[in-house]
Amino acid sequence: MKTITLVFGAVYGMLSVILGAFGAHALKKILSVERLESFETGVRYQMYAAFFLLIIGYILKFETSSEKWTSILMIVGTFMFSVSIYFLSLQDYWGTNLKFLGPITPFGGLLMIVSWGMLILYFTKNKI
Repeated sequence: MKTITLVFGAVYGMLSVILGAFGAHALKKILSVERLESFETGVRYQMYAAFFLLIIGYILKFETSSEKWTSILMIVGTFMFSVSIYFLSLQDYWGTNLKFLGPITPFGGLLMIVSWGMLILYFTKNKI
């Protein structure tokens, strides 16, 4: 689980830089300001998750199920949160209706929040 966490952290970080550059250059010309801001929110939170995963990848030993779930919830939550925002931001350009993805964004965010909460509990329990 440690390796998976570190790999996802690195991949999320790399993709954040790529997608951020893509948004700043290519999408700036084709998306409305509101849609571009949404896209940038997805990129920003994906980078936060990348840092989170890299940090816990080094701090946690992944010996307990709660430590494993801290990572899993952040990985899955970030994917749901950011990818749904990316698709929703591009739906007008693609000419498709992806509004069904709307509820996925806050659910992904909730999983990320729970993961942060689990990390807080880990720190308080282990007195690090």
